[in-house]
Amino acid sequence: MNIASAIVVYVIWWWVAFLAVLPVGVEGRWEAEDDGVKGADPGAPTAPNLKKKLLMATGLSAILWVLTVAVILSGVFNFRE
Repeated sequence: MNIASAIVVYVIWWWVAFLAVLPVGVEGRWEAEDDGVKGADPGAPTAPNLKKKLLMATGLSAILWVLTVAVILSGVFNFRE
């Protein structure tokens, strides 16, 4: 596995992890008591916590990337044949 392939695999895992953790802990404006924003869309999140979710996605994708690279380099799956 060359460096370009490793980077592509990490980027794909990062996006999958980010999209997986994005809805975690989200409360819509229609669920909140009073968020202080009049006229906002009721489906919009009150506190999306994107920084926390970016860190969660980065950690999760790093773990998945290490596992993927280990499987590829171990030869369990031979992609060359």
